[in-house]
Amino acid sequence: MDTIDLKALVRLMECGRVSWAELGVSLGLSAPAAAERVHKMEERGVIKGYAALIDPEAVGFGLTAYVALSIERPEHRASLLEKVMEMPEIQECHHIAGEDDYLLKVRCRGTKHLEHLVSTELKGLPGIIKTRTTIVLSSVKETPALPVKY
Repeated sequence: MDTIDLKALVRLMECGRVSWAELGVSLGLSAPAAAERVHKMEERGVIKGYAALIDPEAVGFGLTAYVALSIERPEHRASLLEKVMEMPEIQECHHIAGEDDYLLKVRCRGTKHLEHLVSTELKGLPGIIKTRTTIVLSSVKETPALPVKY
């Protein structure tokens, strides 16, 4: 990746709906040349997709929590990860080092929803030996942008 590719990524992170013409201007390229660069980065998997950033509270998912999970044995991993992939409330799942095995970022409608998710859905899985839940009171910064420099 060269400087122009990195500059394109920064611009797309700022505004994913930028037109090819606008992107081309900011890169010093024609619209078709800018589009070709972006398509190549999509093909290589550098750009994984595009999405609208939605205010969770505006659509009824105002409670954010982090759930740390510990599993009994590695053979329980597959059923956990299968469940994680099918639950839209789980926005992120990270295999982590340290005392816990996984850290989940979840969005729920409220505490009853969170209680069901943790106590029934997750703790009901075989091999889950411990959970630790932290509820977010407020968020000062949340961004999908990476600190890419060019």
